[in-house]
Amino acid sequence: MLYILMMFTIVLLGLFFHRTHLLSALLCLEGMMLSIYMGLSLWPNGLTSAPFTAPLIMLTMSACEAGLGLSLMIATARSHGSDNLKTLNLLQC
Repeated sequence: MLYILMMFTIVLLGLFFHRTHLLSALLCLEGMMLSIYMGLSLWPNGLTSAPFTAPLIMLTMSACEAGLGLSLMIATARSHGSDNLKTLNLLQC
């Protein structure tokens, strides 16, 4: 469990320090979801009565998050010309 916690914190630090492009932020979020999924897979008995439902739900949510993130990245790249996060204005409609 220590390795999974270290993996989560390293990816979280990567998200904090390397936020120049939307794709790198999405990859860091995917790494965080993967570490949570691995933790839920290795520790199933304490969470629910059915041991494989929580990791399966987490994997499904991760796949949905990845599809939504890629579609948002394509939409911003088409509308703004790049995926650079510093050029995006979040207050603009």
